[in-house]
Amino acid sequence: VQLQASGGGLVQAGGSLRLSCAASGGTFSSYAMGWFRQAPGKEREFVATIDWHGGGTYYADSVKGRFTISRDNAKNTVYLQMNSLKPEDTAVYYCAARAYQGSTLIRLKSLYDNWGRGTQVTVSS
Repeated sequence: VQLQASGGGLVQAGGSLRLSCAASGGTFSSYAMGWFRQAPGKEREFVATIDWHGGGTYYADSVKGRFTISRDNAKNTVYLQMNSLKPEDTAVYYCAARAYQGSTLIRLKSLYDNWGRGTQVTVSS
């Protein structure tokens, strides 16, 4: 499956952005999806994940209560709604996919085998 993330940009602290990740070339509803981010000089870190049918989600502590992951299997798209943005949320955001229809929510980046190009999110103070 090929993934294309979009929706990044420059926003002031406290603002909102919605990222989208469009999938093609696979059966999207068969994939668990995740969002990760990488700030300059730092490791790529887990942000959020959603299971294949959208019934289960899990978030990093740093974004819990501010970010919401969702998916629309009819549109082959996963979303990341980001509210109350902080300067420390500044990073390149990546979506990832793994063919998996189990109930375990996947947080490890090493378990994802499909990655899209990232989209830059910059939060100014």
